[in-house]
Amino acid sequence: MLIGVISDTHGLLRPDVHNAFAGVDLILHAGDVGGDEILTELALIAPVRAVFGNTDPRDMAGLVDRIDTTYDGVRVHVSHGHELGAPRVEFLLKAYDADVIIYGHTHKQLVHRAPDGRLVLNPGAAGPKRFDIEPCVARLSVVKGRAEVALVPLTE
Repeated sequence: MLIGVISDTHGLLRPDVHNAFAGVDLILHAGDVGGDEILTELALIAPVRAVFGNTDPRDMAGLVDRIDTTYDGVRVHVSHGHELGAPRVEFLLKAYDADVIIYGHTHKQLVHRAPDGRLVLNPGAAGPKRFDIEPCVARLSVVKGRAEVALVPLTE
């Protein structure tokens, strides 16, 4: 299974996301979506599941507080990360019992493989550029109980 992972669009979906997510089976959005039109456009690429970020209105349809599911034997957790204050790897690993922990909020890309094999992933911010960080998404491959990830920078 190939999963597109995106976060912090804040109302801007860069055209390059269509190329970055070509061929994905599913898109997971880790919050701060910024409007229904973002989810609608992502759904043109693949089915979308999304969580609330700290800037998303609580009445926005299609968003949940967290996603806990399993793909091909790999347990995946998705939340925005703001619920932990400043999400740090050690906090995320303690807070969530999953093989892959996906979050956003910080706008900083992160791929961390813990000693126990669990993967912590922040795809970075795909929306408006902030903090001198390049826009980015991720492609998460889940095959036979193993998850691998690649970060994909977006054109500005």
